Amino acid sequence: EDPRQGAHPEWGTLIFNYGRKEVQNFLIANALFWMDKFHIDGLRVDAVASMLYLDYARNEGEWIPNIYGGKENIDAIEFIKHMNAIIYGRFPEALMIAEESTSFFGVSKPLNWGGLGFGYKWNMGWMNDILGYFSKEPIFRKYHHNALTFSLLYAFTENFILPMSHDEVVHGKRSLLFKMPGDMWQKFANLRLLFFFLWTHPGKKLLFMGAEFGQISEWYCKVSLDWHLTEQNTMHQQLQKFVQQLNAVYKETRPLWEVDFSFDGFRWMDFRDVDNSIIAFCRQGKDPKDHVVCLLNFTPQVLHDYKLGVPAPGWYQEILSTDTAEFGGSNVFNPDRKQAIAEPFGEAPCHIMVSVPPLGGIIVKPV
Repeated sequence: EDPRQGAHPEWGTLIFNYGRKEVQNFLIANALFWMDKFHIDGLRVDAVASMLYLDYARNEGEWIPNIYGGKENIDAIEFIKHMNAIIYGRFPEALMIAEESTSFFGVSKPLNWGGLGFGYKWNMGWMNDILGYFSKEPIFRKYHHNALTFSLLYAFTENFILPMSHDEVVHGKRSLLFKMPGDMWQKFANLRLLFFFLWTHPGKKLLFMGAEFGQISEWYCKVSLDWHLTEQNTMHQQLQKFVQQLNAVYKETRPLWEVDFSFDGFRWMDFRDVDNSIIAFCRQGKDPKDHVVCLLNFTPQVLHDYKLGVPAPGWYQEILSTDTAEFGGSNVFNPDRKQAIAEPFGEAPCHIMVSVPPLGGIIVKPV
Protein backbone atom coordinates (compact mmCIF):
# COMPACT_ATOMS: atom_id res chain seq x y z
CA GLU A 1 0.00 0.00 0.00
CA ASP A 2 2.94 2.34 0.61
CA PRO A 3 3.77 3.92 -2.80
CA ARG A 4 7.43 4.03 -1.76
CA GLN A 5 7.40 0.24 -2.04
CA GLY A 6 4.36 -0.69 -4.08
CA ALA A 7 4.55 1.36 -7.28
CA HIS A 8 7.01 2.56 -9.92
CA PRO A 9 6.53 6.34 -10.24
CA GLU A 10 8.30 6.38 -13.62
CA TRP A 11 5.95 3.86 -15.26
CA GLY A 12 2.81 4.00 -13.14
CA THR A 13 2.98 0.23 -12.57
CA LEU A 14 2.64 -1.80 -9.39
CA ILE A 15 5.43 -3.80 -7.74
CA PHE A 16 5.07 -7.39 -6.58
CA ASN A 17 5.75 -8.10 -2.92
CA TYR A 18 8.47 -10.66 -3.57
CA GLY A 19 8.74 -11.61 0.11
CA ARG A 20 5.28 -13.23 0.21
CA LYS A 21 5.16 -16.96 -0.53
CA GLU A 22 1.90 -16.78 -2.48
CA VAL A 23 3.39 -14.12 -4.78
CA GLN A 24 6.50 -16.22 -5.36
CA ASN A 25 4.38 -19.30 -6.11
CA PHE A 26 2.15 -17.37 -8.52
CA LEU A 27 5.07 -15.94 -10.51
CA ILE A 28 7.13 -19.13 -10.64
CA ALA A 29 4.05 -21.18 -11.58
CA ASN A 30 3.48 -18.80 -14.50
CA ALA A 31 7.06 -19.26 -15.66
CA LEU A 32 6.83 -23.04 -15.40
CA PHE A 33 3.50 -23.06 -17.27
CA TRP A 34 5.04 -21.28 -20.26
CA MET A 35 7.99 -23.66 -20.25
CA ASP A 36 5.95 -26.83 -19.74
CA LYS A 37 2.77 -26.25 -21.75
CA PHE A 38 3.95 -23.91 -24.51
CA HIS A 39 7.45 -25.42 -24.82
CA ILE A 40 9.16 -22.04 -25.08
CA ASP A 41 12.96 -22.00 -25.07
CA GLY A 42 13.27 -19.65 -22.13
CA LEU A 43 12.35 -16.35 -20.55
CA ARG A 44 13.75 -12.85 -20.87
CA VAL A 45 13.04 -10.99 -17.64
CA ASP A 46 12.52 -7.30 -18.34
CA ALA A 47 13.79 -4.39 -16.20
CA VAL A 48 15.60 -6.56 -13.65
CA ALA A 49 17.29 -3.43 -12.25
CA SER A 50 13.88 -2.17 -11.11
CA MET A 51 13.52 -5.37 -9.09
CA LEU A 52 17.01 -5.30 -7.58
CA TYR A 53 17.06 -1.73 -6.25
CA LEU A 54 14.62 -0.15 -3.81
CA ASP A 55 15.65 3.33 -4.97
CA TYR A 56 15.18 2.61 -8.68
CA ALA A 57 14.07 5.84 -10.42
CA ARG A 58 13.38 7.46 -7.04
CA ASN A 59 14.72 10.55 -5.33
CA GLU A 60 15.94 10.78 -1.75
CA GLY A 61 13.06 10.22 0.65
CA GLU A 62 10.95 8.35 -1.92
CA TRP A 63 12.11 4.86 -0.94
CA ILE A 64 12.53 2.73 2.17
CA PRO A 65 15.92 1.09 2.87
CA ASN A 66 16.21 -2.64 3.54
CA ILE A 67 16.77 -4.04 7.04
CA TYR A 68 20.51 -3.37 6.72
CA GLY A 69 20.03 0.22 5.60
CA GLY A 70 20.94 -0.54 1.99
CA LYS A 71 19.16 -0.01 -1.32
CA GLU A 72 19.11 -3.65 -2.47
CA ASN A 73 15.73 -5.37 -2.58
CA ILE A 74 16.66 -8.50 -0.64
CA ASP A 75 13.29 -10.20 -1.19
CA ALA A 76 13.49 -9.68 -4.97
CA ILE A 77 17.07 -10.97 -5.09
CA GLU A 78 16.11 -14.14 -3.23
CA PHE A 79 13.04 -14.58 -5.44
CA ILE A 80 15.14 -14.35 -8.62
CA LYS A 81 17.59 -16.94 -7.30
CA HIS A 82 14.74 -19.24 -6.30
CA MET A 83 13.03 -18.87 -9.69
CA ASN A 84 16.19 -19.65 -11.65
CA ALA A 85 16.98 -22.65 -9.44
CA ILE A 86 13.53 -24.15 -10.01
CA ILE A 87 13.42 -23.49 -13.76
CA TYR A 88 16.90 -24.84 -14.42
CA GLY A 89 16.11 -27.79 -12.16
CA ARG A 90 13.08 -28.67 -14.29
CA PHE A 91 14.41 -27.49 -17.66
CA PRO A 92 18.24 -27.67 -17.73
CA GLU A 93 18.40 -26.43 -21.35
CA ALA A 94 16.30 -23.32 -20.66
CA LEU A 95 17.49 -19.86 -21.67
CA MET A 96 17.05 -17.55 -18.69
CA ILE A 97 17.97 -14.03 -19.76
CA ALA A 98 18.12 -10.83 -17.71
CA GLU A 99 17.58 -7.39 -19.21
CA GLU A 100 19.57 -5.61 -16.51
CA SER A 101 21.10 -2.18 -17.06
CA THR A 102 23.41 -1.73 -14.07
CA SER A 103 26.68 -3.27 -12.89
CA PHE A 104 25.02 -5.48 -10.27
CA PHE A 105 27.42 -8.32 -9.52
CA GLY A 106 26.89 -11.81 -10.87
CA VAL A 107 23.63 -11.51 -12.80
CA SER A 108 24.63 -14.46 -15.02
CA LYS A 109 26.82 -16.24 -12.49
CA PRO A 110 25.76 -19.58 -10.96
CA LEU A 111 23.99 -19.60 -7.63
CA ASN A 112 26.86 -21.45 -5.96
CA TRP A 113 29.16 -18.59 -7.01
CA GLY A 114 26.91 -16.06 -5.31
CA GLY A 115 25.22 -14.99 -8.55
CA LEU A 116 21.57 -14.52 -9.47
CA GLY A 117 21.59 -17.68 -11.59
CA PHE A 118 20.54 -16.29 -14.99
CA GLY A 119 22.13 -17.92 -18.02
CA TYR A 120 22.69 -14.64 -19.88
CA LYS A 121 22.56 -10.89 -19.43
CA TRP A 122 21.80 -8.29 -22.09
CA ASN A 123 24.81 -6.07 -22.79
CA MET A 124 22.98 -2.75 -22.69
CA GLY A 125 26.22 -0.78 -22.49
CA TRP A 126 27.59 -2.18 -25.75
CA MET A 127 24.29 -1.62 -27.53
CA ASN A 128 23.99 2.02 -26.44
CA ASP A 129 27.64 2.81 -27.19
CA ILE A 130 27.58 1.23 -30.64
CA LEU A 131 24.28 2.69 -31.81
CA GLY A 132 25.46 6.10 -30.60
CA TYR A 133 28.71 5.66 -32.49
CA PHE A 134 27.06 4.54 -35.73
CA SER A 135 24.65 7.48 -35.64
CA LYS A 136 27.58 9.88 -36.11
CA GLU A 137 28.89 10.98 -39.48
CA PRO A 138 32.11 9.06 -40.28
CA ILE A 139 34.21 12.23 -40.28
CA PHE A 140 33.46 12.69 -36.56
CA ARG A 141 33.87 9.07 -35.48
CA LYS A 142 37.55 9.39 -34.66
CA TYR A 143 36.55 11.59 -31.72
CA HIS A 144 34.49 8.72 -30.28
CA HIS A 145 36.88 5.82 -30.86
CA ASN A 146 36.60 4.68 -27.25
CA ALA A 147 32.99 3.66 -27.91
CA LEU A 148 34.38 0.80 -30.02
CA THR A 149 36.85 -0.43 -27.43
CA PHE A 150 35.29 0.27 -24.03
CA SER A 151 33.09 -2.84 -24.02
CA LEU A 152 36.15 -5.09 -23.93
CA LEU A 153 36.95 -3.80 -20.44
CA TYR A 154 33.90 -5.65 -19.09
CA ALA A 155 32.90 -8.06 -21.90
CA PHE A 156 33.78 -11.14 -19.86
CA THR A 157 32.34 -10.15 -16.48
CA GLU A 158 28.99 -11.72 -17.46
CA ASN A 159 27.61 -14.13 -20.05
CA PHE A 160 26.50 -11.33 -22.34
CA ILE A 161 24.00 -11.21 -25.18
CA LEU A 162 24.50 -8.34 -27.64
CA PRO A 163 20.94 -7.04 -28.13
CA MET A 164 19.62 -5.29 -31.19
CA SER A 165 16.06 -5.79 -29.98
CA HIS A 166 12.56 -4.47 -30.56
CA ASP A 167 13.26 -1.78 -27.94
CA GLU A 168 15.60 -0.01 -30.39
CA VAL A 169 13.15 0.22 -33.32
CA VAL A 170 9.99 1.61 -31.65
CA HIS A 171 8.64 4.86 -30.16
CA GLY A 172 10.30 7.24 -32.61
CA LYS A 173 13.75 5.65 -32.46
CA ARG A 174 13.62 4.70 -36.18
CA SER A 175 14.60 1.43 -37.82
CA LEU A 176 18.23 0.29 -37.66
CA LEU A 177 18.70 1.22 -41.33
CA PHE A 178 17.53 4.78 -40.75
CA LYS A 179 19.68 5.22 -37.66
CA MET A 180 22.64 5.11 -40.05
CA PRO A 181 24.00 8.37 -41.54
CA GLY A 182 24.59 9.15 -45.20
CA ASP A 183 22.84 8.35 -48.47
CA MET A 184 21.16 4.99 -49.04
CA TRP A 185 24.38 3.29 -50.17
CA GLN A 186 26.14 4.45 -47.01
CA LYS A 187 23.19 3.47 -44.82
CA PHE A 188 23.33 -0.09 -46.13
CA ALA A 189 27.13 -0.21 -45.87
CA ASN A 190 26.96 1.02 -42.27
CA LEU A 191 24.29 -1.55 -41.45
CA ARG A 192 26.36 -4.39 -42.93
CA LEU A 193 29.29 -3.17 -40.82
CA LEU A 194 27.11 -3.01 -37.70
CA PHE A 195 26.01 -6.62 -38.27
CA PHE A 196 29.64 -7.63 -38.93
CA PHE A 197 30.68 -6.11 -35.58
CA LEU A 198 27.73 -7.76 -33.82
CA TRP A 199 28.64 -11.19 -35.20
CA THR A 200 32.40 -10.95 -34.53
CA HIS A 201 32.33 -9.27 -31.09
CA PRO A 202 32.38 -11.62 -28.07
CA GLY A 203 28.90 -12.44 -26.81
CA LYS A 204 25.78 -14.11 -28.16
CA LYS A 205 23.74 -12.35 -30.82
CA LEU A 206 20.20 -10.97 -30.84
CA LEU A 207 18.81 -9.26 -33.95
CA PHE A 208 15.15 -8.29 -34.06
CA MET A 209 13.11 -9.40 -37.06
CA GLY A 210 13.14 -7.14 -40.09
CA ALA A 211 16.60 -5.70 -39.54
CA GLU A 212 18.13 -8.53 -41.56
CA PHE A 213 16.66 -7.14 -44.79
CA GLY A 214 16.74 -3.45 -43.89
CA GLN A 215 13.23 -2.74 -42.63
CA ILE A 216 12.48 0.92 -43.40
CA SER A 217 9.65 1.69 -40.99
CA GLU A 218 9.67 1.21 -37.24
CA TRP A 219 8.24 -2.03 -35.90
CA TYR A 220 4.54 -1.85 -35.10
CA CYS A 221 2.86 -4.86 -33.54
CA LYS A 222 -0.36 -4.46 -35.55
CA VAL A 223 1.13 -4.59 -39.05
CA SER A 224 3.43 -6.99 -40.86
CA LEU A 225 7.06 -6.39 -41.66
CA ASP A 226 7.99 -4.76 -44.98
CA TRP A 227 8.52 -8.11 -46.71
CA HIS A 228 7.76 -6.54 -50.08
CA LEU A 229 11.17 -4.84 -49.92
CA THR A 230 12.86 -8.21 -50.43
CA GLU A 231 10.92 -8.66 -53.67
CA GLN A 232 11.09 -5.16 -55.11
CA ASN A 233 14.41 -3.65 -54.04
CA THR A 234 17.86 -5.00 -54.88
CA MET A 235 19.62 -3.34 -51.93
CA HIS A 236 17.33 -5.05 -49.43
CA GLN A 237 17.80 -8.38 -51.19
CA GLN A 238 21.57 -7.93 -51.05
CA LEU A 239 21.49 -7.12 -47.33
CA GLN A 240 19.43 -10.24 -46.67
CA LYS A 241 21.93 -12.28 -48.67
CA PHE A 242 24.78 -10.77 -46.63
CA VAL A 243 23.15 -11.80 -43.35
CA GLN A 244 22.67 -15.31 -44.72
CA GLN A 245 26.37 -15.48 -45.61
CA LEU A 246 27.36 -13.95 -42.27
CA ASN A 247 25.41 -16.69 -40.49
CA ALA A 248 27.05 -19.37 -42.62
CA VAL A 249 30.55 -18.05 -41.93
CA TYR A 250 29.76 -17.76 -38.22
CA LYS A 251 28.58 -21.37 -37.97
CA GLU A 252 31.61 -22.68 -39.86
CA THR A 253 34.17 -20.57 -37.94
CA ARG A 254 34.63 -22.00 -34.45
CA PRO A 255 36.86 -19.16 -33.15
CA LEU A 256 33.90 -16.76 -33.46
CA TRP A 257 31.87 -18.64 -30.86
CA GLU A 258 33.86 -21.39 -29.15
CA VAL A 259 35.39 -19.19 -26.39
CA ASP A 260 32.84 -16.40 -26.09
CA PHE A 261 32.98 -15.54 -22.39
CA SER A 262 36.71 -15.36 -21.69
CA PHE A 263 39.69 -13.27 -22.77
CA ASP A 264 41.18 -16.56 -23.99
CA GLY A 265 38.96 -16.13 -27.05
CA PHE A 266 39.84 -12.50 -27.84
CA ARG A 267 43.01 -10.57 -28.56
CA TRP A 268 43.46 -7.04 -29.84
CA MET A 269 45.54 -6.70 -32.99
CA ASP A 270 45.19 -2.91 -33.21
CA PHE A 271 42.93 -0.49 -31.35
CA ARG A 272 45.03 2.66 -31.77
CA ASP A 273 44.28 3.69 -35.37
CA VAL A 274 42.02 6.51 -34.25
CA ASP A 275 42.59 8.76 -37.27
CA ASN A 276 41.35 6.10 -39.69
CA SER A 277 38.62 4.84 -37.32
CA ILE A 278 39.88 1.28 -37.79
CA ILE A 279 40.07 -1.55 -35.26
CA ALA A 280 41.38 -5.09 -35.66
CA PHE A 281 41.15 -8.07 -33.34
CA CYS A 282 41.72 -11.80 -33.25
CA ARG A 283 39.10 -14.35 -32.21
CA GLN A 284 40.58 -17.63 -30.98
CA GLY A 285 39.19 -21.11 -30.37
CA LYS A 286 40.19 -23.42 -27.55
CA ASP A 287 43.37 -24.04 -29.52
CA PRO A 288 44.96 -20.59 -30.09
CA LYS A 289 46.26 -21.84 -33.45
CA ASP A 290 42.62 -21.96 -34.52
CA HIS A 291 41.99 -18.25 -35.04
CA VAL A 292 40.65 -15.58 -37.37
CA VAL A 293 41.49 -11.87 -37.59
CA CYS A 294 38.76 -9.27 -38.08
CA LEU A 295 39.33 -5.73 -39.37
CA LEU A 296 36.65 -3.02 -39.34
CA ASN A 297 36.80 0.34 -41.10
CA PHE A 298 34.22 2.87 -39.89
CA THR A 299 34.88 5.50 -42.59
CA PRO A 300 34.12 5.51 -46.35
CA GLN A 301 37.84 5.77 -47.17
CA VAL A 302 39.38 2.89 -49.13
CA LEU A 303 42.90 1.97 -48.02
CA HIS A 304 45.33 -0.23 -49.94
CA ASP A 305 48.50 -1.88 -48.61
CA TYR A 306 47.23 -1.45 -45.07
CA LYS A 307 49.10 -3.29 -42.33
CA LEU A 308 46.88 -5.78 -40.52
CA GLY A 309 48.41 -7.44 -37.47
CA VAL A 310 48.17 -11.23 -37.24
CA PRO A 311 49.12 -13.46 -34.29
CA ALA A 312 51.25 -16.01 -36.14
CA PRO A 313 53.42 -16.39 -39.26
CA GLY A 314 52.14 -18.18 -42.34
CA TRP A 315 49.61 -17.56 -45.09
CA TYR A 316 46.20 -15.94 -44.61
CA GLN A 317 43.06 -16.01 -46.77
CA GLU A 318 40.11 -13.65 -46.63
CA ILE A 319 36.87 -15.55 -45.95
CA LEU A 320 34.45 -12.61 -45.84
CA SER A 321 34.24 -8.98 -46.94
CA THR A 322 31.15 -6.88 -46.27
CA ASP A 323 31.89 -4.86 -49.42
CA THR A 324 31.65 -7.41 -52.24
CA ALA A 325 29.32 -6.56 -55.12
CA GLU A 326 26.91 -9.40 -54.33
CA PHE A 327 26.15 -7.69 -51.01
CA GLY A 328 25.73 -4.24 -52.57
CA GLY A 329 29.24 -3.02 -51.84
CA SER A 330 31.90 -1.35 -53.99
CA ASN A 331 33.70 -4.70 -54.45
CA VAL A 332 36.83 -4.00 -52.41
CA PHE A 333 38.12 -7.34 -51.15
CA ASN A 334 41.27 -9.48 -51.02
CA PRO A 335 41.04 -12.43 -53.42
CA ASP A 336 44.66 -13.59 -53.04
CA ARG A 337 46.34 -15.27 -50.11
CA LYS A 338 48.58 -13.04 -48.00
CA GLN A 339 51.88 -14.10 -46.44
CA ALA A 340 52.57 -12.78 -42.96
CA ILE A 341 55.60 -10.53 -42.57
CA ALA A 342 57.60 -11.21 -39.41
CA GLU A 343 57.54 -7.61 -38.23
CA PRO A 344 55.41 -6.51 -35.25
CA PHE A 345 52.49 -4.18 -35.87
CA GLY A 346 50.07 -2.88 -33.27
CA GLU A 347 49.63 -5.59 -30.65
CA ALA A 348 50.64 -8.38 -33.07
CA PRO A 349 54.00 -10.07 -33.74
CA CYS A 350 53.40 -10.21 -37.52
CA HIS A 351 51.34 -8.46 -40.15
CA ILE A 352 49.91 -8.83 -43.63
CA MET A 353 49.13 -6.17 -46.24
CA VAL A 354 45.46 -5.87 -47.17
CA SER A 355 42.98 -3.67 -48.99
CA VAL A 356 40.48 -2.13 -46.59
CA PRO A 357 36.89 -1.70 -47.85
CA PRO A 358 34.92 1.52 -47.21
CA LEU A 359 32.51 1.31 -44.27
CA GLY A 360 33.37 -2.36 -44.24
CA GLY A 361 34.94 -5.29 -42.52
CA ILE A 362 36.96 -8.35 -43.48
CA ILE A 363 37.78 -11.68 -41.84
CA VAL A 364 41.02 -13.51 -42.64
CA LYS A 365 42.07 -16.96 -41.45
CA PRO A 366 45.32 -18.95 -41.63
CA VAL A 367 45.55 -21.49 -44.45
